[in-house]
Amino acid sequence: MKCVTCKHGQTQPGLVTVTLERDESIVIIKKVPAEVCDNCGEYYLSNDITAQVLQRAEVAIDNGAEVEIIRYAA
Repeated sequence: MKCVTCKHGQTQPGLVTVTLERDESIVIIKKVPAEVCDNCGEYYLSNDITAQVLQRAEVAIDNGAEVEIIRYAA
């Protein structure tokens, strides 16, 4: 697909690091499957992947994590 951000690049399947922050907690999830723009690097997650990433972040925050680094595993 054409990149919505830069409007020049095309997206390709790849892996990205997603960083989420809420209040005093930071959750980093590495190696998340995404569509990545070959021009600007912007990434797009599918609805299913987004739901999984948010659920894992919620668990980490509920467990009291200030900083949590997680490797994504399908």
